[in-house]
Amino acid sequence: MRVLGFGDNIIDRFLDRGIDYPGGNAVNVAVYAHRHGAHAEYLGVFGDDDAGSFLRASIEDAGVPTSRSLVRRGESGVSSLQVVDGDRTFLGWNGGGVTVREPIDLDDGRAEYAASFDVVHSSVYSGVESQLPRLRETGVLVSFDLSSEPEYRAPAYLDRIAPFADVVLLSCAHLDEEASFTLLEDAVRRGAGLALGTRGVDGAVVADGRNRIAAPARLLGGEERLVDTMGCGDAFVAGFLVSLHGDGWRRSHRPEATALGRALEAGADAARDQCLVEGAFGRGRRTPAAASMR
Repeated sequence: MRVLGFGDNIIDRFLDRGIDYPGGNAVNVAVYAHRHGAHAEYLGVFGDDDAGSFLRASIEDAGVPTSRSLVRRGESGVSSLQVVDGDRTFLGWNGGGVTVREPIDLDDGRAEYAASFDVVHSSVYSGVESQLPRLRETGVLVSFDLSSEPEYRAPAYLDRIAPFADVVLLSCAHLDEEASFTLLEDAVRRGAGLALGTRGVDGAVVADGRNRIAAPARLLGGEERLVDTMGCGDAFVAGFLVSLHGDGWRRSHRPEATALGRALEAGADAARDQCLVEGAFGRGRRTPAAASMR
């Protein structure tokens, strides 16, 4: 299986630790897919600052090539966070920097490059909405993370995304199971092939217009200690996508209910394991300000 992360990269700056970690939705899904045995690459825009160099080197060190990505003049995206009782809490961000201000596109042979993959994953934080129709035309499976903010599940936004996505992903941690299914089925009616909802410790749900399937979360046990929840949703997505593709999911072949159930279980396993990882995929460094104070 070949997976392309398409769009955002960012520095996750943990203020309570004084550490910067590499991350970003598109980056994380590619790195986690690689963990599951897929060949994964990343295509996006890096800033020409020190943070951009750090991000690119970290992604490649994690086994994900970035050779077709671009470097543009400008600052990298930085998201500020802290961990409270193991749960990461976002405090703000700088808007994503040049990665979002001048996002990647499919010009200059990048459409043909994307077409060489089986699944291309992107998100609301990537600024690539205008590229989705072109991406869809290449024939690859398109996965798109709609996150949790209300503006990204409004009808007007869903109508921009759903017709060009084979699977959309929504955070439903604030919703009960019935409300989650209602939201997912709305996305399917608007054109998405599948809709997946993650609900934290309450598990996950998937709908495709024919089936409604729910699965419990995998919880830590024994002596295991929660490190933080950074990347758990992205890990779920990667596990889900790799499992579903392995069961024969293609544009021409809709997955059966049994395959959807197995994919939910694979996603839950991946999310559980991610709870034991510091940052999205490790490789942290002291923040420049913290390092200069040593």
